[in-house]
Amino acid sequence: MKENRQHIWQDTHTHTTLPHSHTHLALTVSLCQEPSVSPLKLKTLCQQTVLPSVPPFFYNRFCYCTTAASALCTRVGLHICALLFLSFFFFLVMYIGQVMKDLLKLPRPVSPPVVKLETRVDAEYGLPSTHAMAATSISFTLLFSAPSRLQFQFEVGLLIAVTLSSLVCLSRLYTGMHSVLDVICGVVISAVILLLTYPCWETLDHLQLHTRISPIAVPALLLFLCYKYPDLDHYSTTRGDTTTILGACAGSSVGYWVNEQLGETFEPQGTLPVPLPTLTANALALCTGRFLVGVVALVGTRQIVKTTSLHVLYSWYRVPKNDHNARRRKEIEVPYKFTTYTAVGLVHSILTNRIFVLLGLL
Repeated sequence: MKENRQHIWQDTHTHTTLPHSHTHLALTVSLCQEPSVSPLKLKTLCQQTVLPSVPPFFYNRFCYCTTAASALCTRVGLHICALLFLSFFFFLVMYIGQVMKDLLKLPRPVSPPVVKLETRVDAEYGLPSTHAMAATSISFTLLFSAPSRLQFQFEVGLLIAVTLSSLVCLSRLYTGMHSVLDVICGVVISAVILLLTYPCWETLDHLQLHTRISPIAVPALLLFLCYKYPDLDHYSTTRGDTTTILGACAGSSVGYWVNEQLGETFEPQGTLPVPLPTLTANALALCTGRFLVGVVALVGTRQIVKTTSLHVLYSWYRVPKNDHNARRRKEIEVPYKFTTYTAVGLVHSILTNRIFVLLGLL
């Protein structure tokens, strides 16, 4: 039997905290408004909520988008966030997809004849479908990573990954938001990024957790990408959504680095991979408790920091407080969203698990 990755990472002392990040995945799904995928995702994630902690080789490749999705889903109303979790290279996939949309400027399907069931993102361009990109990266990153953690038949996992990603892609056609070409391009682009980055996952995990400049370099790079996002001749939600994602990624990255430096890690007992756990009533109750605490922590953080950052920026730029359109301006939208969701990422990665411990939910 091949030496499992747990031993490799124990030798390099790269352990990671936050064993129950899947609590936030449950938060993600529960708050999402995408009916075509949420039930299936929720069922899958609920089956995983009793797993032990996740070491770096598995956890960090999912950590960025876990928080990004949780942060995005705290928004009121429909959002494109239904798929945004579970991928190490999530922020890269989504940034490339969003930028390509605004550079190529290919329109969404014309209505009529297409009947569109969503309106919020109608001002965005169509190709590629970032839902298709996210669904592909989520499903197949989990498929490639899970064998080091769980005992299961790879063929069954492959079938589940193909089914889930296909359902999401078909839902984008059904809602009239994308053409077949949009969806195919999204899948292909995501697959290419997956294949190119897969050999680097563990190396990037190690650098992110142990490099001294990581807590400065990562947020600075992500903020730079937000400001360099392509400008359009009209307002689109793509820049704001991208800033939200990257801000949450920045906060998570700093939080995981801090946890590693403090040496506050939670490691599972026994040898990996472990058998699939049984979902008991006690485990479900603990999961529900973590879910509720997570909702309060993330939503509360978002509201407090958002309100504060907007107040400061409105005062700085001397904008009337009742001018809600001002938050669409780049000099206001980027810093307020990046600050807000960086704070959400920090709370997610540092504070919530400590609250779980204090409340006896772990």
